[in-house]
Amino acid sequence: MKIMKSFLVLLVCSLYAVVPSIAQDRSDRDQWMNEIRQYRRVYFTKELGLSKEQQNKFFAIYDEMEEQISRIDEDTRVMERRIAEATDASDVEYEKATEAMYDAKVSQAELERNYMEKFKNVLDKKQLFELKSVERQFQRDMLKQHQRLRSRRAADNAQ
Repeated sequence: MKIMKSFLVLLVCSLYAVVPSIAQDRSDRDQWMNEIRQYRRVYFTKELGLSKEQQNKFFAIYDEMEEQISRIDEDTRVMERRIAEATDASDVEYEKATEAMYDAKVSQAELERNYMEKFKNVLDKKQLFELKSVERQFQRDMLKQHQRLRSRRAADNAQ
């Protein structure tokens, strides 16, 4: 889960660097994120074999978890940027910021573990077991798609 979230953040940042208009136009970014969310829903539904009833319950919980993980990521990035940009940061500030960055991973792992308990009420044992694998495969598929898009852009720019 954390890997997928990190990938999505990396993907968004890459797109911002490649396509500055997306960074300026919030609606494009929101649309793009909604498309990824929709694709993830279809992908997870298919790969986990979710029933209609399971879909509604599962994605309500999953989206809630993703939102909380995003908040942890964002808070950590804000603090990391603040320290990185500070010209007069002390050793203590660097140390505390470093600890916070590592603690964010622990917080995310604890959060995922707590949500696993909620998923137990929606998913059967096999689906729960397969969830992490499906998340990893989704991330790999997204990375392949991103690489294909970059290759096309590079080819288009070379012409």
